[in-house]
Amino acid sequence: MASADPVRIDIELEIPADLARLVLPEGVDRRLQVLLDKQDSGEPLSEDERLEAEGLVDLSETLSVLRLRAAQANRAETER
Repeated sequence: MASADPVRIDIELEIPADLARLVLPEGVDRRLQVLLDKQDSGEPLSEDERLEAEGLVDLSETLSVLRLRAAQANRAETER
């Protein structure tokens, strides 16, 4: 089965002025660290834990990309 071509969607969002807020909340980040530490120690994660960890990593990566793109947009806006 052939993979689908990537789709580009442009969405206009209001980004908080404080870009540092685009991170996982402390409790969620702590949970992710617990799961990753458990895995790193050689203890297998349950299927639910594995899915939770993968979802949290994906969310963290998405927030990082948003933070970077918002910073780039802010720089471009101030250069005008």
